[in-house]
Amino acid sequence: MLNIQDISETIQMIRDDHFDIRTITLGINLLGCIAETPERTAERVYDKVTRTAQYLVSTGEDIERELGIPIVNKRIAVTPVSMLTQQDPVPIALALDSAAKETGVNFLGGYTALMQKGATDADEKLIRSIPQVLNETSFLCSSVNVASTRAGINMNAVREMGQIIRRTAELTADRDSLGCAKLVVFANAVEDNPFMAGAFVGPGEPEAVINVGVSGPGVVRAALQKIPGAPFDVVAETIKRTAFKITRVGQLVAREASNRLGIPFGIVDLSLAPTPARGDSVAPILEEMGLETVGGPGTTAALALLNDAVKKGGVMASNHVGGLSGAFIPVSEDAGMIAAAEKGTLTLEKLEAMTSVCSVGLDMIAIPGDTSAETISGIIADEMAIGMINQKTTAVRVIPAIGKQAGETVRFGGLLGEAPIMPVNRADCSAFIARGGRIPAPIHSLRN
Repeated sequence: MLNIQDISETIQMIRDDHFDIRTITLGINLLGCIAETPERTAERVYDKVTRTAQYLVSTGEDIERELGIPIVNKRIAVTPVSMLTQQDPVPIALALDSAAKETGVNFLGGYTALMQKGATDADEKLIRSIPQVLNETSFLCSSVNVASTRAGINMNAVREMGQIIRRTAELTADRDSLGCAKLVVFANAVEDNPFMAGAFVGPGEPEAVINVGVSGPGVVRAALQKIPGAPFDVVAETIKRTAFKITRVGQLVAREASNRLGIPFGIVDLSLAPTPARGDSVAPILEEMGLETVGGPGTTAALALLNDAVKKGGVMASNHVGGLSGAFIPVSEDAGMIAAAEKGTLTLEKLEAMTSVCSVGLDMIAIPGDTSAETISGIIADEMAIGMINQKTTAVRVIPAIGKQAGETVRFGGLLGEAPIMPVNRADCSAFIARGGRIPAPIHSLRN
């Protein structure tokens, strides 16, 4: 329980430092909806999602009003759709989008295929349908896992995903290629991630579950401003203590939502997820440690410290910390990252280095619209290798801005923000991507 001092600190964090509950995500297992046809499965999916989530938004709003804690998003995650049918998955996608609209949530995740070791016919049908689905839906998010530490990298899937991202960008070109902002390629995807676009309910999850994502980069920065020039062990301890406080609030909201909805509490994901709002950015935290600008020398070390301290603080505050939990670096959603990219101090190559120590990967990065599918696949392959070797989740969410070049800007609005289009290395990797097959798992994957 929170004591009076905790409540006072929480009020200050909300008022001054942009603290919020970024999302309450309701996970729903849809395996029981499988029927003889995709159309009948879609009907059952719609019924189960709308029935299970009918009070999600109103409950979140009640908790927000009663506790005075902002809850920015209410979301749904479902079983990977490729597991629900061997036939055409598009009817299920349309049913999920309709269910999201009916329940009033911000996004629904789970148009997903797990292809780290190979692909079923259902997986292939799903990924080929992604461009059409993301063009025709408003709320649905898609993810594909193409690598893991145990399985290696499925380079056939990597090659296909470069083509899929390219086609999605082309179909949604009239909206600054917005479809690609709802599509993420993973290594080591987790089953309980409440954040979009990569949320889905894994086979090991219960029938329904409440997962909460907490965010507070402004709170962490404010804490560091009180210890100027302090050594790094003090910096780490300060971040850890701050993350502890943030996670405690997240667990309070999660348990409250769980009790009111009658659905089990799963995890709290403590991820410092920025927004475009000034003061709600991860980049200034790193600069508060002494960097002139994010992207300069020392950035990766500073981010490593931040990510580790956040995880340690969260684990001390709750027995059920999960998801991704750490620091996100989505360029379009972080005012400090945007500024550094515009100045040229933050490059795609530096971002790749930073992903070796942060929570996810190359996230919400706009690239020139004429970037080839093979180059996109090469970017994916590099990021998957970082995740595979380092036994961590990594991801790629890049947006080829059709008709635009480096130096221009794409604007999505809301939490997705805007992004300066970053230059991409033009060296040809098509022969590398054309090989296909699998890059074997590393030796340290054999841990049984």
